[in-house]
Amino acid sequence: MLEIVKGKRLEFSCLTVRKRDINDASVKAFLQAKRGLLCLSRLGVCLGTFLSLTFSGCEKNEPIDEAKAAGKTTADFPQITADIFKPMDGGINLSPEEIMGRNTWNLWSGGNQHFWNHAAQDSYGLMDLLKMLDNRKFPRGERFKILGVVNEPGFRAATKPDEFGLWLDEQAEPEPAGIDEIVYGKPSGVLGYRLFPNPDFNEEARKKWDGDRFMNDPTYYNDHKLVRPYRVGVACGACHIAPYPDNPPADPENPRWENLASAIGNQYINEGKVFACNVEKGGFFYEMLAAQPRGTSDTSRIATDHINNPNAINPIFLLAERERIAVPEKMVGGTLALPGEKEERPVPHVLKDGADSIGVAGATIRVYVNIGMFSEYWLTLHNRLIGLTPQKPFEIPYAREHSVFWRATEERLGNIAAFFRRLKPFHLADAPGGQAYITADSAVIERGKEVFAESCAACHSSKQPPPNIDSHSGEGKAWFHAAVMASDFLENNFLSNDKRYPLTKIETNSARAFGTNAKAGHVWDNFSSLTYKELSPVDELEFFNPFDETRPIKFKPKDRNVAPGYYRTPSLVSLWSSAPFLHNNMLGKFTGDPSVAGRIDAFNDAVEKLLWPEKRPNKASIWRTQNESALHLRKEFVPKPLRALADKNGYINIGPIPKGAPINLIANVEPDFGQLVVLQAKIAKALLKIHTQNLSSEQATDELIKAVPELLAANKCPDFVEDKGHYFGTDLPDNDKRALIEYLKTF
Repeated sequence: MLEIVKGKRLEFSCLTVRKRDINDASVKAFLQAKRGLLCLSRLGVCLGTFLSLTFSGCEKNEPIDEAKAAGKTTADFPQITADIFKPMDGGINLSPEEIMGRNTWNLWSGGNQHFWNHAAQDSYGLMDLLKMLDNRKFPRGERFKILGVVNEPGFRAATKPDEFGLWLDEQAEPEPAGIDEIVYGKPSGVLGYRLFPNPDFNEEARKKWDGDRFMNDPTYYNDHKLVRPYRVGVACGACHIAPYPDNPPADPENPRWENLASAIGNQYINEGKVFACNVEKGGFFYEMLAAQPRGTSDTSRIATDHINNPNAINPIFLLAERERIAVPEKMVGGTLALPGEKEERPVPHVLKDGADSIGVAGATIRVYVNIGMFSEYWLTLHNRLIGLTPQKPFEIPYAREHSVFWRATEERLGNIAAFFRRLKPFHLADAPGGQAYITADSAVIERGKEVFAESCAACHSSKQPPPNIDSHSGEGKAWFHAAVMASDFLENNFLSNDKRYPLTKIETNSARAFGTNAKAGHVWDNFSSLTYKELSPVDELEFFNPFDETRPIKFKPKDRNVAPGYYRTPSLVSLWSSAPFLHNNMLGKFTGDPSVAGRIDAFNDAVEKLLWPEKRPNKASIWRTQNESALHLRKEFVPKPLRALADKNGYINIGPIPKGAPINLIANVEPDFGQLVVLQAKIAKALLKIHTQNLSSEQATDELIKAVPELLAANKCPDFVEDKGHYFGTDLPDNDKRALIEYLKTF
């Protein structure tokens, strides 16, 4: 929102002011006029937290990555051939290629330690992975409970500070041999997070470094010039390694290697506390992160699409079967520069909306970019976290030429896919005590199969009738009945047809389906197919209106800057182990318990609410602020004349945002200046009245409600109910529902 331009002028978004025109009166007038606009978009949200991450954004030269700048080649980043993680994933025997794939998945950061280090500096310490790993911030014995991250076996909590005064985990056992720390860093004690020496930590930085002040003194750790002794690299395993359902740890805080799965998708992670560990209560961003369900990640937060849409982290199963049923899609442009791409190719869909649609290799390498690989280029293409300027596509040909880390990752993609093809379902019957949760009544199971064949299999099966048989016809239903009743129906069945369906049919929350980053000309343009880009927008939708329940919100996607509005069919593989349900983990309770009993408890609650929607919270599932809050802007990010308005802690506070406000009413506002001109005037008037008359929280709420129509008009996704949709099977008789549930447990 606010960009300082060197020279004689300061630019506040579209407003240009000369320095000589800034005085006390103009400052107050500016704040009153612009407060509302700051308050509305993720710009305001993120300025108070991650801020602008302005590094690497204004370079005139063609950006290259650190490795290329240092004269390195892909040969300097060899893959690991030793079976480092042999006990994981059920102890499966892997080929050399599959071993290298798993090692890459669990260890390789692709050079993103550069990104995360600068993120810590330029967010004034709010976004600090090194601090997150310190036992003083989150003790090892409580990490899984609080953060949902997985402690690395062979470590213990720090008993004393290290040479830099940090209380990082101590190795109780040596890490398996064969890991080159120059390439992969050294272990941090938390799986997926690797420590690299900071090349900028020279003698001068060492003299200034103070481990105690780093933890306890905001004036010290908020210094954007602070040089940390380590940089933290993030591997894919950080969000995907989780307890193994068929052999869960006795103590989730102290798992053994055999208790862990590499690619199940961590449904326990608390993304906000992990990646923004210093966010404090009282700020709007605290409220936004506190509402985010465990086990979800908002993958469009940095390259923002102005839609708050955290999603369940994908488990990876039966890739070979997904490839078998993949349907061809058309590729154009920079996509074709990725090795193996063709103008038309079969595509398994990865993201919830099916936007990752150029194949497994392209989908995998895009994730590495999205967590910081080649950020030297990526961050020049979008107004990170703020999104006030149009995005530009991340061009695959450019990355292949200018990033050694991209090429080194590209060389690993085949091995990662080979490893994925070995990942099989987890069966409840194979888990400790699991058989006791499955009915012994074979008649109930048989009826459950029949119900599944009649009501579910047309979408939730990768085994489908021949092309000449309509799956919804009488002949198709007969085919499914015979298929489901066969003894091998569940064998290598992905339990999804991997097709995209419109929101008008699925009726779940729209947020993820409206994400725009894969549209033509946007940041992930090269990673989505032409077929995806040409999907027709869904028809007009009606959303629940929390401000007037008698007047639904009408929303026409074709008239708004949103994606077309589709979701791919999710897989039901190992459904017993993966609750809560839906793409946003909002159907069912979160138990935080990875034991078999804990997973079944979560499953039972979720499946009851799935089939009996009257048991859902429904409108109570709307994410709302739990406390009165405000947007906090660091004074360092505003011109000096405005800094006098900061409080004693160095923040300019904009608010109050009343308790109970729908979070996405604010978080989903698109910064379209045509709409916001009207909106900002109304918000500014309300906030001015709140401040000058010292209104109570209730009175403030009444004033701000007057701006709701304008907020809704500017909102990219005014779909507030989170646990709605997927009403298929809800009209079945109760006995059939119970039978179906018993059968689902066998997946």
